[in-house]
Amino acid sequence: MTTAIKNVSSRYQAALESYLTQGQQASLKSARELGAEALSAGFHALDFAKLHEQTLIAHLQTAAPKGQRAVLFRRAGKFLAEALVPILESQPITKDAAAHLKRFIETLGQRTVELAAKNLELSLEIKERQAAEEALRKSERHYSTLLKQSERLQEQLRRLSRKILSAQEEERKKISRELHDVIAQSLTTINIQLANLKLGLTSSNKNLGLNIAHTQRLVIESVKIIHDFARELRPAVLDDVGLIPALHSFMEKFTRSTGVRTYLTAFAKVEELDVIRRTVLYRVAQEAMTNVARHAKASRVDVTIVKEPEGVSMTVQDDGISFEVSKRLASKSSKHLGLLGMRERLEMIGGRFDVESSSGKGTTIRAEIPIKAKVKS
Repeated sequence: MTTAIKNVSSRYQAALESYLTQGQQASLKSARELGAEALSAGFHALDFAKLHEQTLIAHLQTAAPKGQRAVLFRRAGKFLAEALVPILESQPITKDAAAHLKRFIETLGQRTVELAAKNLELSLEIKERQAAEEALRKSERHYSTLLKQSERLQEQLRRLSRKILSAQEEERKKISRELHDVIAQSLTTINIQLANLKLGLTSSNKNLGLNIAHTQRLVIESVKIIHDFARELRPAVLDDVGLIPALHSFMEKFTRSTGVRTYLTAFAKVEELDVIRRTVLYRVAQEAMTNVARHAKASRVDVTIVKEPEGVSMTVQDDGISFEVSKRLASKSSKHLGLLGMRERLEMIGGRFDVESSSGKGTTIRAEIPIKAKVKS
């Protein structure tokens, strides 16, 4: 292709685009001028029609709404007819033949462009369908993933429920055994001592004072054991005095029984939380430290309660051995009920539970409680 033909082709494309875009205010003068230049450059009528078709198809693909194509076809036909005038007038044919050829080329060009437009619409429709099918497949995969997650959560809930029932039964057995072995034994001994005292009243008063003192000690020990049971089930200090004194009391007892040093840092206004939220914080700290005693082999535990912009957060950090968090949370063993129980308690009041454990850094339990969240029943 010569430079002159290239120049005419690019200028014709630009002129046709401009004519189609400007609408009724556009002039056909440039078409007649380009036709004359095309004749000088060596264009034939069919070559010109082909160039016209390519330009119109490109315009349809980028800037022609479907409802406006009929108008564009008519306008483009006028532009082509005007551009063909110099070329057809130069041919040794009659005016009628030239007019017929002009109409034929215009009609042929329009039908070719219409076919290209239909192909374009079909291609776009195919792409839309493919996009819809892909979106459907993604949606199916998404819902399949959600379904699997839901099934896993349901299984975890069932497992947690079974563990809670099992733990409750174990706790009942423990209390029953302690009451039978300790309290019942102490009360039986007291009863025997009272019977001896009764006999002593009728026989001799020599050992009466010693027997009374021994019986009093048995009563005191029994009362202490009952108080210990009550404190383990629900510490009275939590309701009577507050969360911070209850934690201090528990942590002091924890240190005495385990040898693990404990440190508590808390802001005073945590006591303004309602009793449900204070109880959750106490139980999470209690369970976390119980886990430390059972598994961590730690020498120190730090409990920190701080105010957050929208609630309260508590961390329980130890310097003991680490464990694999995801594996522990997914474990079906009843030994690991503590972590699930802590998470369940926090979620019941709209809170969030998190645990991190790494070698050399120990384990950190983090509990976050929003102040305004509704408590789930």
